[in-house]
Amino acid sequence: MFQKQVSLKPYNSFGMDVKAERFVSAENLEDLVSVLETNPSKLLVLGGGSNLLLTKDVKGLVVHINLKGIEICERNNETTLVKAAAGENWHDFVLWTLNQNLGGLENLALIPGNVGTAPVQNIGAYGVELKDSFVNCEALNLKTLEIETFSNADCKFDYRNSVFKSQYKGQYIITAVCFALTNSNHILKTSYGAIQSELKKNGVHNNPNIHDISKAVIGIRQSKLPDPKKLGNSGSFFKNPVVTKKIFKKLHNQFPDIPHYTVSENKLKIPAAWLIETAGFKGKTFGNYGVHKHQALVLVNYGGASGKDLLRLSKLIQKTIKTIFGIELESEVNVL
Repeated sequence: MFQKQVSLKPYNSFGMDVKAERFVSAENLEDLVSVLETNPSKLLVLGGGSNLLLTKDVKGLVVHINLKGIEICERNNETTLVKAAAGENWHDFVLWTLNQNLGGLENLALIPGNVGTAPVQNIGAYGVELKDSFVNCEALNLKTLEIETFSNADCKFDYRNSVFKSQYKGQYIITAVCFALTNSNHILKTSYGAIQSELKKNGVHNNPNIHDISKAVIGIRQSKLPDPKKLGNSGSFFKNPVVTKKIFKKLHNQFPDIPHYTVSENKLKIPAAWLIETAGFKGKTFGNYGVHKHQALVLVNYGGASGKDLLRLSKLIQKTIKTIFGIELESEVNVL
């Protein structure tokens, strides 16, 4: 069951070739509990490895969550409750829901990672967040080894955040997630980003459906974001910073073309990609790593770079953004 000195290169989207002292893949809940009973400490839990930057070999045990299965739990006239196991690939799960003509996740197509890690940072894209269709999740308490159920409210979802990333970090392993998806009368979100123009490009001028939107989102993402299977990356490395209106007004005076989105009455979100591009990092290379030429939020490993290289670059970007704009850029990616 256990393997020693296993390369984690296939298990992280940056393609960092670090080794796990011990490694095991848990394919069902019974195996996972059995592993945890005998290995209560020095534990790294790996899902899809898409939100992770590994900077060194991992001591102790790495547990790869490989739980599979999708089931329809309940259906009524308006919605269908669908439960997916944590090890299901996120994009494949979105495609499954679309094949069932279920709406709610179409804007979240092609986001890297697995279902189990999606609630941790409340993944989101193109005006939709996971919390919008999330009902609950089942999570294994690492102390009691009992399954607990967390409702939407229990998770305290926020922008790229949840209790699993804050107060309960490292205390639970999500094993399954339940979503409420629409059967018809889908609530379509088409105003964010380039969705409208992509729909027109695809010949959809009126009344798009969930399949049209997912196709548009996939097209946009493929045009901007590199495929981790071909070029090591973790998608967006930084969060979009949220600032007060007072701070934004000052920035707007200095940078009249600064883009923004309203978050609340007194807060605005600024695209981190614009900040990074304005600071001159977009497309910049540092030997075998750098910032992607089409999307400034994406740090890339061109092959052979180390996690420390990418970490050093991220800190340089953060320092530069702080100097130019006075804004603290937060990383979305977990660094180990």
